[in-house]
Amino acid sequence: MLKAVILIGGPLKGTRFRPLSLDIPKPLFPVAGLPLIQHHIEACAQVPQIKEVLIIGYYPQTDLAQFVQDMTNQYSDRLKIRYLQEFTALGTAGGLYHFRDQIRYGQPQAFFVMNGDVCADFPLAAMVDVHKSKDKALITVLATEATRHQSMHYGCMVTDKETNAIEHYVEKPSTFVSTLVNCGVYLCSTELFQTISVFASGACSVSAGNEDSYVFGSNHDVIRLEQDVLRHLAGTGRAYAAPTLNWWSQLKTAGAAIYANRHYLALKNNMGNLPTNTGGYTTLGHVYVHPTAKVHPTALLGPNVSIGAGAQIAAGVRIKESIILQDACISQHSLVMHSIVGKSAKIGAWCRVEGTPCGDPNPNKPFAKMDQLPLFNADDGRLNPSITILGCSVIVPPEIILLNSVVLPYKSLTRSFKNEIIL
Repeated sequence: MLKAVILIGGPLKGTRFRPLSLDIPKPLFPVAGLPLIQHHIEACAQVPQIKEVLIIGYYPQTDLAQFVQDMTNQYSDRLKIRYLQEFTALGTAGGLYHFRDQIRYGQPQAFFVMNGDVCADFPLAAMVDVHKSKDKALITVLATEATRHQSMHYGCMVTDKETNAIEHYVEKPSTFVSTLVNCGVYLCSTELFQTISVFASGACSVSAGNEDSYVFGSNHDVIRLEQDVLRHLAGTGRAYAAPTLNWWSQLKTAGAAIYANRHYLALKNNMGNLPTNTGGYTTLGHVYVHPTAKVHPTALLGPNVSIGAGAQIAAGVRIKESIILQDACISQHSLVMHSIVGKSAKIGAWCRVEGTPCGDPNPNKPFAKMDQLPLFNADDGRLNPSITILGCSVIVPPEIILLNSVVLPYKSLTRSFKNEIIL
């Protein structure tokens, strides 16, 4: 029996994802029609050995309660799903250690750890095979190749070419180490808690000779799985890499959501999970439309478009490479491209809402990953070219042009904007 843990952080994280995370927790942001971490749960449900999924973070219970209930109802025949709330940020390993008894309950053979902001075609079954083949493995790390320049933005590992044992690990090095990078997905033996306890003893309010008397103090130090534990295990023969060529990316910025949406739609299409077009409208490429959304037959959607629950798309609307969230309304003959339209936002007739594709991997560079560009240019402070984002309940009057701009929630625009943040 196996378990899985999804680490989602808390409301103080994900600042680069604003304004989208102002009204919905980032882990629940819809990508390709599903909350982000439901893609993780879907991947877990495909591995028969996984019987329970634990979501760990410090979001209030009320923020996750409905989602957990929905997931429990949907996957009741395959998975038990629970949310465990940290009282504060404990770090990626600190959260695991704090809830170690819940993770070890039922004596699982091993457990997956998945970062909540990772988007991927998760090869979990292959990781199980790799982990089982290594007798002394405490942790198996999903790894992928990146370009030489991009690798320094991730955790880099040097491995034995024959055994894939991790010989050296550095998190976001200042100089080049390796093009093999950490994907933020791990398969761990329960004995790993003994290693984490070495670091936990320095964060205890009470000196302890064993892990069971561990208690966080008010001035605790966070314990990081990557910088602390994994770096410590490198070179010991207890940590291994599981390289993959599957699609993988991180979701750090709003622009990354458009990129992830594109790939998750393709994966859903390959598995035959995209809903059938019954509304008579025209689609190009991969398109997801929630069953409760209303799309006029003359609308043209796609490629790579997701339409949320209760959304209304009027006559003659054209949408491309965009995410339209719940209850948004787009009036007749408007154009939306490379944009995210927030929950309950309203776009008037004959509007043009358009962003710029940003950070997409260079197709001419093997193993190139998406560049997670900052919102502002570090040299001159100007807004970098980006997708256009309309926050929750934004109102765009008819015949407005909105290019490469970000509109915070509950704003009513009175004119057109280009390359601006509307506060």
